[in-house]
Amino acid sequence: MINIVEVRTAGQMRAFVRFPLVLYKNCAHYVPAIYTDEKNLRNPKKNPNLADCEVHCFLAYKDGVPAGRIASIEQKAYNRISGRKCLRFSRFDCIDDAEVAKALFAAVEQVGREKGLDTLHGPWGFDDMDREGLLTEGFDRRATYATNYNYDYYEKLVTSLGFSSESEWVEYEFDMPEKVDERIAHVASYITKKIGVCEQAESMPMNKLIAKYGHAALEMVNLAYANLDCYVPVHGKVIDQVLRQFATVINPRYFSLLTDKAGEVAGMAVVLPSICKPLQKSGGRMTLPTVFRMIKAISKPKELEMVLIAVHPKYQKMGLNSVMMSRIIANIIEDKIERVESNPELVSNTAVQEQWNALGRRIIKHRKTFIRPIG
Repeated sequence: MINIVEVRTAGQMRAFVRFPLVLYKNCAHYVPAIYTDEKNLRNPKKNPNLADCEVHCFLAYKDGVPAGRIASIEQKAYNRISGRKCLRFSRFDCIDDAEVAKALFAAVEQVGREKGLDTLHGPWGFDDMDREGLLTEGFDRRATYATNYNYDYYEKLVTSLGFSSESEWVEYEFDMPEKVDERIAHVASYITKKIGVCEQAESMPMNKLIAKYGHAALEMVNLAYANLDCYVPVHGKVIDQVLRQFATVINPRYFSLLTDKAGEVAGMAVVLPSICKPLQKSGGRMTLPTVFRMIKAISKPKELEMVLIAVHPKYQKMGLNSVMMSRIIANIIEDKIERVESNPELVSNTAVQEQWNALGRRIIKHRKTFIRPIG
């Protein structure tokens, strides 16, 4: 017997957060999200996204044993911007059982019907800073800090319920160069002088840089990414949350923030030290030993994750990406970084993919979102 329960109590929320930790207990490729962030998913005092989103969480039990979970997110800002009537599904985890998956999606679909929405799609998060996409290839690879891992049967469960492919991403592993490509270094020097940009990551401590430029940098990302699939701009308290989450993980040697002659943010590149191993060891809980392990992983990393590179629209196609990457690559080489992996890049976003043409790379993962009408 399958029973679907909507999460309403603190105990149910703990069970919701714990379920994937049990499902992936013996999986070396799964990287948990930070436990407290997930626990506060429905708490408006802790999750500023709830000012413009409505979330419902569901647990599935089969014969009294936890068997799956799913969340629905009504992203009201996205629906206003796009003119669509969409409901996002998120945090989908399930045993390999078609009936359990069917019951979970039925619960989410009922939320959509009650709200007069006509489309169900996902996995999408609150915005692009949240985990999104279902892994469809690369199951033998560990996830990154910012991405979901799922077993290979998930796609079958979803498509058997009438979902079709929506958006698709690829993820790369990069070759470690022995030196900075002279062409990149030359272009970077030329562009720096021509446009008059200044590298702020070398001019002030990280905490002061974020305090001064953090909001402006993410507003610039909003402009740069506005046309990406299902993109939702971040503002206000959501930006504050993003800065809190990522600022502590940033190592300035692998970060670039360019300002123009007017002092406005012209571009930003974020490559983060991998904190996967500390999170795996603690199950996503930020214990004191976990914090110490993270500090070590951040200050002396062996692995990096390319999170984003964004250029203000008025400077796009002018080579600013070369300025940012030249500096970061030089530091990667000097620090003897062993491995660099990208986070998801939309297959349709050829402009971003072309930025890595100077680096040897190979696709190691694919992921997708899926879509169907709400019946």
